[in-house]
Amino acid sequence: MNPDIFLLLASILFSIGIVGIVSRRNLFVVYLSMELILNSINLILATFSKVASDPSASVIALIMFAVIAAEAALFLAIIIHLNRRRKSIDSDDFRELAQKGGL
Repeated sequence: MNPDIFLLLASILFSIGIVGIVSRRNLFVVYLSMELILNSINLILATFSKVASDPSASVIALIMFAVIAAEAALFLAIIIHLNRRRKSIDSDDFRELAQKGGL
């Protein structure tokens, strides 16, 4: 199979993730955009592993899946906490709090 298709898909996912992080203020959308970026990196690692017939990139991708799962649990817990405390998940609200020096 041609790896160009997978690399094109990974670059599209990465681009969508970057646009989502830069243009959105909702923390949940920012989180989903970060997940898209990390999944595109995993797709690139799996593609290069298949092309080079070397399983080391696949092992790194599996380790990254564990890190992504831990990151997801932590980020969602932070979003839930901030939503309960401020009744908002708009990132601009939290930027103002950081400038004032406290949550």
